[in-house]
Amino acid sequence: MIIDDKRIRIIIGHYGSGKSEFAMNYVTKLRNEVEGKVALSDLDVVNVYFRTREKKDLLNSLDILPIYSSIDAPTLDLPAISPQIMSPITDSSYSYVMDVGGDNVGARVVGRFHELIEKADYDMFCVVNANREYTQSVEDVIGHIRAIEKSSGLKVTGLVNNTHLVRSTTIDDVLKGQKLVEQVSRQYDIPVKYIVCLEELVPQLPEGLEGEIFPIKLYMREAWM
Repeated sequence: MIIDDKRIRIIIGHYGSGKSEFAMNYVTKLRNEVEGKVALSDLDVVNVYFRTREKKDLLNSLDILPIYSSIDAPTLDLPAISPQIMSPITDSSYSYVMDVGGDNVGARVVGRFHELIEKADYDMFCVVNANREYTQSVEDVIGHIRAIEKSSGLKVTGLVNNTHLVRSTTIDDVLKGQKLVEQVSRQYDIPVKYIVCLEELVPQLPEGLEGEIFPIKLYMREAWM
């Protein structure tokens, strides 16, 4: 259960993995399960599309603190990070989710604070979409994880199977990704934490899969997309 994860949850994943979608679903579920303060920081200064900062009004309405650019100019794309991201790291009254950029360059942002994060205790989850180029093989996924770990100074503690084709996702897509992350888990000695799929696909999942089933809604994709 997400309530049992470490207080600071860092979400990483390659472009197109659905990292920000997972982060949005994760933080909203977390808000329902914990008391006290909850914050979500958007640290993606690399990819300009589908970022959690786009949902700041929704987050505020759910009593989740959104942290993003230090410049309040939503029509501009500037790699400016608010110093506010520090507060939930050092303030143990926060449950904190950090949505980090999609590659080792993006991970350098969180790497600036790795010593503080290590002291505060954390989980870092790697979101994997086996339908995306660059993360379709065990070697590719492990290479991605190693690059992120080197850049951030932090260790990945769990794998998230989020293999999808947005609204065209089938149960075969999910199981394809599950086979991949279970192989990565055995070779790199990282547990599979979550199996992400659309709510309507959950009844089709077989028993005995590694990881906790994590149904999601599509927050980051409008109905017409």
